[in-house]
Amino acid sequence: MGSAVEPLVARMDEVLQELEDDGDPARFFLGTYLRTTRAVGAAVGAGVFEDGGWVAAWIVDFADRYLAALRAHRADPATPPRPWRLAFGADPDLRPEAHVLLGMNAHINYDLPRSLVAMIPPADFADPRLLAARERDHERIDHVLADRVAEEDVALARAGSRRTPLDRLLRPLNRAASRTLLREARRKVWANAELLHRARVAGPQAHARRVRQLEYASADRVRDLLRPGPVLLRLAVLGFGVRLPDDGTGRGAGDAASAEGGGSAAGGGAEGGSA
Repeated sequence: MGSAVEPLVARMDEVLQELEDDGDPARFFLGTYLRTTRAVGAAVGAGVFEDGGWVAAWIVDFADRYLAALRAHRADPATPPRPWRLAFGADPDLRPEAHVLLGMNAHINYDLPRSLVAMIPPADFADPRLLAARERDHERIDHVLADRVAEEDVALARAGSRRTPLDRLLRPLNRAASRTLLREARRKVWANAELLHRARVAGPQAHARRVRQLEYASADRVRDLLRPGPVLLRLAVLGFGVRLPDDGTGRGAGDAASAEGGGSAAGGGAEGGSA
């Protein structure tokens, strides 16, 4: 495991113990996230990435965004960004994989593009060869995640997920769908990171508008997952990821709906899905 990842894993492990002691449903996502982080750290140590040092620093920055949102939620549930407010505020009685799905969605759609931009300075975006290497390492994460899907399914079952005969029958399909949706989301993440970078170059106000767009769009997708009904079918139509409009405006298509919907997490749609 990369040396930069080891302190992160230790911090995540400590927080996970606190969540487990409190019976906080956020423990389900953090447990999955911790195991995935260990796997990425092992891949860094094994030389899977072109620039392992950069990947290690990037996954620390990425995880810190989640941990900051979690700290904010535990201090005052009204303070995290909108996607996390909805994910953390979901019905505690949802199945473990529902909480994992909500956390993954908020983290990938909202935190990941911002982390990429933070870890790829303007000069690196201006270097086509270096930027291509960063994108390839971004894509290599997919292989690590894909290798984790089956094991995480087993881990969630052990955590108390209620599996019906239909769940067991559909398990191979759900696993394949999970891999496809993650790849789709990462492509959108990279496109959103490029738009955030352009806004960064345009100035602080333009960048802030883009981040606000991303926050609203990501919250809308979490809200989609919370609506009653078959989640995987809905994701097959809408996709797991979100896309910022390539128009430079300050408000996305979902802004008005998000503003009207407030920050409450109503419904139980994620109950029907499998991460």
